[in-house]
Amino acid sequence: MGSFTHFNDQGRAKMVDISDKQETVRTAVAKSSVQVTKDIYEGITAGTMKKGDVLSVAQVAGVMAAKNTSQWIPMCHPLSLSGVDIHFDWEVSEETYILLIEVGVKTKGSTGVEMEALTAASATALTVYDMCKAIDKGMVIGETFLQEKTGGKSGDYKR
Repeated sequence: MGSFTHFNDQGRAKMVDISDKQETVRTAVAKSSVQVTKDIYEGITAGTMKKGDVLSVAQVAGVMAAKNTSQWIPMCHPLSLSGVDIHFDWEVSEETYILLIEVGVKTKGSTGVEMEALTAASATALTVYDMCKAIDKGMVIGETFLQEKTGGKSGDYKR
């Protein structure tokens, strides 16, 4: 198992030692979505949802999730994040209402922030679901994926 850095000499998972890795600026962008009903769409956009401002609460949840990723994902390193930015957009047709979520995360460090971006996108979508489930439990959280990342030894990635 010598070529796998995530295993110790007993073949067991370990947190990788990043102390020799070069510090660079690292960014990651992750995306997710939530398909909602017309009633939920109208409630969110009009600001009339009973639990409050759905997008503001979801945005705060996403930032908190990014900052706490290492507490959720066992082998992630605790990171000092330089920034977390969450954007929302709507994709609306006659019968479909989809909230698009985009999360950007940035740090200067020895390891990337892909997991922080993905965790933030997931928590943001889950919070939208939680805030709206009293109206409709049939909402669908869409694909969550890494859109791009920069920095580090493996270089840049763009989907």
